[in-house]
Order: sequence, then structure tokens, then C-alpha cells
Amino acid sequence: MNSAARVGSLWTVAPLLAVTVALVALGYAPDRAQAQDVAFQPDDGERRAAAMIGDGALRAHIRYLADDLLEGRGPGSRGDLLGQRYIATQFELMGLKPAAPGGGWFQPVPLVGVTTHVPDTVRFRKGDDSVALRYRDDLIATSGLVKHKVAVRDADVVFVGYGIQAPEYRWDDFKGVDVRGKVLLIMNNDPAGDPKLFAGRTRLYYGRWDYKYEQAGRVGAAGAIIIHTTPSAGYPWQVVQTSWTGEEFELRAADGPRVPLRAWVTDDAARRIATLGGSDLDKLREQAESRDFKPVPLGVQLSMDLTCDIREQDTANVLGLLEGSDPQLKREMIVYTAHHDHLGIAAEGVAGADRIYNGAVDNASGTAALLALARAYRHLPKPPARSILFAAVGAEEQGLLGSEHLAAHPPAAPGYLAATINIDGVNIWGRTRDVNVIGHGKSSLDRLVDSVARLQGRVVTPDQFPDRGFYYRSDQFSLAKIGVPGVYLHSGIDVIGKPDGWGKEQQEKWEATRYHQPSDEYSDDWDLSGAVEDVQLLFYVGLRAATDRAMPQWNPGDEFEAARRDAIEGRKGR
Repeated sequence: MNSAARVGSLWTVAPLLAVTVALVALGYAPDRAQAQDVAFQPDDGERRAAAMIGDGALRAHIRYLADDLLEGRGPGSRGDLLGQRYIATQFELMGLKPAAPGGGWFQPVPLVGVTTHVPDTVRFRKGDDSVALRYRDDLIATSGLVKHKVAVRDADVVFVGYGIQAPEYRWDDFKGVDVRGKVLLIMNNDPAGDPKLFAGRTRLYYGRWDYKYEQAGRVGAAGAIIIHTTPSAGYPWQVVQTSWTGEEFELRAADGPRVPLRAWVTDDAARRIATLGGSDLDKLREQAESRDFKPVPLGVQLSMDLTCDIREQDTANVLGLLEGSDPQLKREMIVYTAHHDHLGIAAEGVAGADRIYNGAVDNASGTAALLALARAYRHLPKPPARSILFAAVGAEEQGLLGSEHLAAHPPAAPGYLAATINIDGVNIWGRTRDVNVIGHGKSSLDRLVDSVARLQGRVVTPDQFPDRGFYYRSDQFSLAKIGVPGVYLHSGIDVIGKPDGWGKEQQEKWEATRYHQPSDEYSDDWDLSGAVEDVQLLFYVGLRAATDRAMPQWNPGDEFEAARRDAIEGRKGR
């Protein structure tokens, strides 16, 4: 799971009428039976295929992909190549067809890697006074430019609240203030006090750090420093330390607004910077909760020199296809995604004897689920009407780069991608009564998830942690931006046979101690019965989406509705 989704922009909302007209014109208006949410009942052949998804099918793949032999599967590394070859071999053994554009199993993803060297101590100054922050302990910094040297010189530090410009909410934290050449001190997340403003506790893309760095680039800032707190980030400081140090990658063709210095500071460090400028951070935060907020110069300056090592390095998406059985609908695809990469090996000198980020849950387990799903589909008596694309994508931990590249260069035009189903981690704690759907309420795919959950005797629940912005942190987001509706599950928390609250406690404990840490390793004592049930649900959901005559749609007013309309419109004449 990615805590660093370095992609995306904002979308305009299109009227539902335009989408409906486009769909009807292409023959995709839902019929009466489809609109009535008929209960799902798989036939015997479909049940036998789903039964191929079992504990052993998941466990064996996880055990291999998370082994030390693969050295954490860092992008472009030897372990990354081993993982890619393993997945392609499995696809070939199952009888899938190579599906990379241009042929073969592998879609190269061209990357550029930047390793930023930061001074051990970074000083913020006001006259003769200063605050010294220690790299890693208080501050993490990286270059936002692909350059060997990046310098910030005597740049004024300005507190800009949430750093958001959102005209649809009548919200502008900048108020026309010229912040070119300044260093912006920015709160994480977005305003959550009013449920009618933004989305209340549900984090939008405005609350993501990647939006904030992009916005800093748009206004011409020299640097952007995000204030970390565990509640506002959704993960502890140690995740920033592991995710934002070492080599950072981006697509070689990446463009868009850039800010030269990207940084994070701890809450305590931010307080010290504000105090140096004669301000109280809590009072500044209180001011920032209002539409009337204006940027506050802190009277503090920052100078910093960064040196960077730069190299070009490729990874690859591994793509396999099960061709559909309907002569017309097989041109359309249901896309299953899971990222095969993780964080590689920590740099020398990092505390701890174990330096390998094995990424067992995140995301050897999701890749294992992808392979188990492919095997199940191959055991169907007959392929479904639409084709099924299995995409093991790379460099997710670097900002959804593999899926971004796939979205930019798909094997079929976006209007032919009917739906995406993403797996980023599986349940390792046992069967649950609930099915936790990230982004529930966004698309017609909810109907399919609901019907399969009922078949399993389970209850669908929306995002259990809406303030963490999970929808924008994994690979379905890349495809959503080109209009493809998606399904993305998190582990349920109502674990059968355990006391109330136990499941949530396990998830939060795992996030605090294992997420993006070397301790995310495979264990024989995992209970994968819940994972099996979740993956079987995703099998049935994909099967239904591949069979229904109607293409899935975003719900009226959704942020991605306009992109879907454009994708469908792009099918004309093809």
C-alpha cells in the first residue's frame, strides 16, 4: 500500500445526462433486470472455479515473493526482476496470453531515480536566533527536481494553512498572496470540522500530500514542508522515514508543476519553527480552519543545499490476458491489478539488523491473490463475455508509477476498460462478518459487491478510516483518472470468533509496527481464511462485471464521472 501517491490532478464534474446519453448511444444502457439488483447465484462451474482460490494457493506465492532472496523487490533491482519473471511464468503456466502493448508479458516502465543527500542538521533562522532540526529525527527532505544540485537560499517561511485552492468549496488558503520563492509550511489533510465543507472526516485528494506539493509548484514556491502528525497522515513518522529516504523514483516522462524542495517535519519540529517566529502553532492551526484564513509570514528564513545522485532505471508491469468469449464484448476488459514491488533494501547505517523490506502483506499478498484469481478464471468451463486483464504493476510504492504508466499506455483504449479491481494487501487475521469497501458509494460496482457479500452472508461497510484517504493511495486511482470505475477492499474488522474491537486493534497495531518496515514478513501463523473469502468475492464481482451487458458507471456527480464520459466518447469511430 502506497503512502506516497505522487500522481494526480483535480477533475471537473460532468452532468449525469451527458454520460447517460453517451452510454445509450453505444448500447450500454442497463436493462430492467440489471437495474433491479438481482441476487447473485453462481452456477456449479463458477463455484468450482472459485474453490481454486484457497489457503495454499495464496500462501505459496506469498512465501516466495516475500522471501529475502527477492531483496524487497525495489524497482529495477535484481529482486524486482525475479518477481516479474515469477509472475510471467505463472501466467504462462496458466495459459494466459501475453498482453503488453507491442507484445510479450512485460510493459517496460521507464523510471528516473533520485537519491537526495541532506545535511545532518538543517537550521531555520531569525536574526541571530535559530532552530536546528536533525535529519530523519525531525525532518525529511528530498529534491522535487531531477537535478544534481538544488539550493534554497534565505527563503522566507510562510504558514499557508492547508495549502488548498478549491473554488467549488469557496476555499483559498493563498488569497492572492505572492509566495514565489518562499518555503511553505503546510498542514496535512483537509478541513474536517464541517461535514458540508469538503467531505467532513472523509479525506479528499486536496488532503493528500501530493496535491500540496503540486500546488506549491503551481504558485512558484521554493519549498513545501508538510507538518506530520499520525492522525493527519494516517501513519506514524517512521513511515515517512522509510518511504521518503533512499532512492526516489518518478516516470522519466513526468511533467507538471514542481517544487524544488519537498519536506516533512514532525509536529514538535513545526512548533519550534513557529515559536522561533514568535507564533503559536495551535493558534495558527485554529485560524486555518476558517475560509477567512490568509498566509502568515513567520519571519523565519531557511537555507539548504541538496546534492542528488541521478540514474535511469526501468521496472515493468506484467500483463496477462484471458480473452473473452463474446465476439463483441471481448474487446472490453475487466482489469485486475496488484503491485509487485516494495521498498527494497534500506541504506547502510539505518538502525536494525534486518534491512530488507520484504513487503509480505504489502504487497506480496496482493500479487498472490492476483495469481490465484487468474488460476480461478482459467478453471471456468467457459471464459466470461468480456476479457480479463491481469496486471501486476510496478513502482506503486514510489507513487503509483506502474499503474500511471499503464493508464497512459493501456492495451485497449480507456473506453474499453469496463472496470478495475485492485488488491493491495489481504486479511491475515481470519474470516470477518464485514466487507470493507474503500470508495463505497462512488460507482455502480457497489451493487455487485453487495450482492456477492450477501451470498457470503456478510455485510458491506464503507471505509472504516475515511480520514486516511485510502482511495487515492493505491493503483485503482490511476485508472479512475482515465474514467475506469473500480473496486478496492480493505480487511474487515469484525473478525469471527474474536471480541469486539479486536480486528481494528490488529490493523492499527500492524500499521504502527509493520507498515513499510522490515518486519512486514511472511508468517506461518497467519489465518488466511478471511483472505480466501475476500478474494473469492473479488472473483465473483469481476465475473459479474465481465458478464453484465451494462458497463459499470460512476455515480452521478462523482469526481471521475467526466473522465468516464470522455472515455466512452472516445470509442466512437473505433
